[in-house]
Amino acid sequence: FKPVFRAMRRCSLLVPLVAARRQPGFWQASKRYGSTRHKVMTADDAVHLIRDGDTVTISGFVGQNGPEEILIALANRFKATNHPRDLTILFGAGPGNFADKGLSHIAHEGLIKRTIGAHYGCFPPIAALVQAGKIEAYNLPLGSVSRMIRAAASKSPGHLTTVGFGTMVDPKFGGGKINDKTKEDLVQELEINGQKYLLYKAIPVDVALIRGTTADLNGNITMEKESLYGDNLIQAMAARANGGIAIAQVEHVAMNNSLSSRNVRIPGTLVDGVVVANHTNHTMSYFTDYNPAHAGAVRTPSTLGSLEMDERKIVARRALLEVVPNQVVNLGIGMAEGVALVAEEEKVLNFITLTTEPGVHGGVGASGYEFGPAKNYDALLEMNQQFDFY
Repeated sequence: FKPVFRAMRRCSLLVPLVAARRQPGFWQASKRYGSTRHKVMTADDAVHLIRDGDTVTISGFVGQNGPEEILIALANRFKATNHPRDLTILFGAGPGNFADKGLSHIAHEGLIKRTIGAHYGCFPPIAALVQAGKIEAYNLPLGSVSRMIRAAASKSPGHLTTVGFGTMVDPKFGGGKINDKTKEDLVQELEINGQKYLLYKAIPVDVALIRGTTADLNGNITMEKESLYGDNLIQAMAARANGGIAIAQVEHVAMNNSLSSRNVRIPGTLVDGVVVANHTNHTMSYFTDYNPAHAGAVRTPSTLGSLEMDERKIVARRALLEVVPNQVVNLGIGMAEGVALVAEEEKVLNFITLTTEPGVHGGVGASGYEFGPAKNYDALLEMNQQFDFY
C-alpha cells in the first residue's frame, strides 16, 4: 500500500478542496509551509480566503477567547485593498474589550454590510456604525443566535422557540431590527399543533473564525488553556455545512498524532486553516494573560474578594435570599454577578449551583469585564448546550 499512500500525499487529498476553490492563494500558502497537507498559514494568508459578500461567524464571549490576530489581519487587508467588502458578521456576545479590540478592529464602513448578534456593548465602534445607520443590524437573544448557528450546522431551517414574544424581537415589534436601514425579516411567527412559536432563521455561514489552544498539522484543535468552549465547534460545522471554511487561531502547533484524541474539541475535518498567533494577540481574555483557575487547571482556595457594602451588595444579598437549596441559578452580566461573591462569602455555594450563559456549571463566576468563566467550576458545556439546559 505504500505507493497508494505516496500518491495520496502527492495529490493532497486531505487538503480541503473548498478552500482551494475559493482562492488559488490557499495552495501557495500551503506550499510555503512545506507540504500541501499542512494547514498552518499566516493570518494575512487566512484573511485572503474571505470573499466579498461572505457571511463570517466569529467566536468569543465578551472579553474571552477572541481570534484577535485574525481580526487585526482582516482589518489591515481592508485598509490596504478595500476588500473584502459587504460582509455579514454573525456573533453572540463578543469578542471585545469595550474599546478598540475584538470586533472593533473591523468596524469600517464598506467592510461590513450587516451584523447579527446579541450584545453590542463590547465593541463601541460597531455600535456607532449601527446607530448612524451605516450598516444593517439585528439584536437577537443570545441563546437564539447560538442555536441559529447550530441550525445552520445541521442544515435546519432555523431555531424554534417561544422566547421573544412581546419583546423587540417579536415580528410584530420589529423582529430585532435596530435601525431603519435593516429590512429583511429574520424572525417569523409560526403555529405548530396549536402552539405559537418564533422561528429564528438559520444563517448560512461562509467563513468561521474560531479559536483554540493547540492544533496539530491536520487542524485538530484542543482548548486546554481557553476559559470557555463557546460555540467554536458549531461555528466550524455551520461553515462546513454550507461549503464554507473554518480558520482557527491557536497558540501552539503540535505534530500529527501527538494530541490526545479525547482532548480534541474540534476535529481537523472541520478546519481548513490554522493561524499560530503572537502571544500578545492570544491572551486568555483581553484583561487577563492566563488564569489557570478559569481554564479548570487548578482549584483555588482564595476568594475573588467581597463586595463593598453598597447598593450593589444589598441587591445581591436580597437576590440570594430568593434562592433555595439545590436550585440552579443563571447569573447574567451586571449586578447579578454580585450574587456569586455574596454566596461565597456566606459559604452557601455547596447548597446551590451557579451557572453562566457561555457554559459554566458551578463555582464562582468572574465579574466585570471578565464575565463569563468561573473558578472551581464543576463542568463546562458549549454555549448552545447551556441554552438548551436553560
